[in-house]
Amino acid sequence: MTAQLPARPSAPSGPASPATPPRTAPPLKALAPLRETGKLFALASAVTRAVFRGPFQVRELIEQFWFIASVTILPAALVSIPFGAVIALQVGSLTQQLGAQSFTGGASVLAVIQQASPLIVALLIAGAGGSAICADLGSRTIREELDAMEVMGVSPLQRLVVPRVLAAMSVALLLNGMVSVVGTLGGYFFNVIMQGGTPGAYLSGFSALAQLPDLYISELKAIAFGFIAGIVAAYRGLNPRGGPKGVGDAVNQSVVITFMLLFFVNMVLTALYLQIVPAKGG
Repeated sequence: MTAQLPARPSAPSGPASPATPPRTAPPLKALAPLRETGKLFALASAVTRAVFRGPFQVRELIEQFWFIASVTILPAALVSIPFGAVIALQVGSLTQQLGAQSFTGGASVLAVIQQASPLIVALLIAGAGGSAICADLGSRTIREELDAMEVMGVSPLQRLVVPRVLAAMSVALLLNGMVSVVGTLGGYFFNVIMQGGTPGAYLSGFSALAQLPDLYISELKAIAFGFIAGIVAAYRGLNPRGGPKGVGDAVNQSVVITFMLLFFVNMVLTALYLQIVPAKGG
């Protein structure tokens, strides 16, 4: 008799379960900008909500306000003078060709207040203050200080991000007034001294074209630009990639992204203002 091998157990009749879990498809690289944009808007929403909740970090706000103001006041004043001069000279030359010298003051001052002043403030806030905010938060992130704060029950958003964003907005609001005044005085000097204009015509042209909403839209732009600069700097600082080198890359990216957003938002706000607020005398 020959020995028979034991029969192999038959496979179950039902559907076999896979040995390994199914693999999920990797995220599409083309959607990466959309994901980053969504995270940026989520951070902006979280910061806006956190502003109205306690505890409020008054000391951190004062320290950040003083730091941002100290690194932007002098450059803003120095930059606003040539900006006002260039605008006054260009507008003055154009009005002379058209025979409308009496409107030189109004056109120059409106260009400085509505456009030049908020943009100067925003570029300096983003370049000087925003880069410092991004570098500070980025270095804290790679040293895992933010993780330690969360373990101790301290919100990094409430403790670090909110005071920096509010400080950027406050400095932008106050700095915009200074830049408007310095730019207007610079335009007045160059128009009257360099182009032979009369002080009375300069002031009368300004009073004939300018109105109070022009100052309102300028301050609104400054606040919005300060908020954007603070949010973008905080977002890139909270999400560095690649260690210390990634912090430097995040600083560069935050400045570039802020500049792009500032010009786009400025275009939108200007278009809305011109559609909503009628011209003086119109």
